Amino acid sequence: MTEFDPLSFLTGGNLVTLALALLVILLVFKGVRIVPQSEKYVVERFGRLRTVLGPGINLIVPLIDVVAHKISILERQLPNAMQDAITSDNVLVKVETSVFYRIIEPEKTVYRIRDVDAAIATTVAGIVRAEIGKMELDQVQSNRSDLIATVKASVEDAVDNWGIEVTRAEVLDVNLDEATRAAMLQQLNAERARRAAVTEAEGEKRSVELAADAELYAAEQKAKARRIQADAEAYATEVVAMAIAKHGIEAAQYQVALKQVEALTALGEGEGKQTVVVPASALEAFGDAFRMLKGRG
Repeated sequence: MTEFDPLSFLTGGNLVTLALALLVILLVFKGVRIVPQSEKYVVERFGRLRTVLGPGINLIVPLIDVVAHKISILERQLPNAMQDAITSDNVLVKVETSVFYRIIEPEKTVYRIRDVDAAIATTVAGIVRAEIGKMELDQVQSNRSDLIATVKASVEDAVDNWGIEVTRAEVLDVNLDEATRAAMLQQLNAERARRAAVTEAEGEKRSVELAADAELYAAEQKAKARRIQADAEAYATEVVAMAIAKHGIEAAQYQVALKQVEALTALGEGEGKQTVVVPASALEAFGDAFRMLKGRG
């Protein structure tokens, strides 16, 4: 049995075959690129952009095409940033912002901007200062959602050439210096006191109005009662006048005599009245009334 000699195996044709096999393996290794789902590869050929490889298996020309950049397309968050800004009513505020973005066109990002995070942070700071400079402090506090929408739209326009999509831009907080905060607190307390005084004055005014309405209502009701009473008296007078016109003076005497009798009867029915003093004229009134009643019957 002959022994295997490595030196004799690597000579001649075997060496060439081995070299070709290694070359093929190298070419396959260099020509096949498997790109993860969360990344994109930027391929260059002789220093120039050739193509952008998406997720999956990709083929390139080995030894000519080179993967120059591996770019993550996951959403990123810039560190929270704090910048000073001055409102249109000259109030200094400190604004805390946060930006979320992702790279959608890596070929623009790698060839048009060196430090994308710093560039976006600087852009956001400038836009926030410019937008707050157009607003008063009260508007900054009350219209924060509008401010966020404006900042997001402005940042998107500014970074469009960098192949970046701004997914969110947040204004996390708007802080004031101590002097401004104390002045605002004093103003708030004064406004509360003013509102309380206005409310109290309106309550007193309403109370006076209601009292006046009640008095007016009572006066109207009294006037209405008097009017009804006057109408009743006028009607009674009219009835008497009609009776006099119809029956002559006897009807008038009858009414007078009847009233006298009613008055004396009421006097006699009073509590504790055992003795009733009747003047002589009253007796005549009784007689007249009885005669008239008898005559009318």
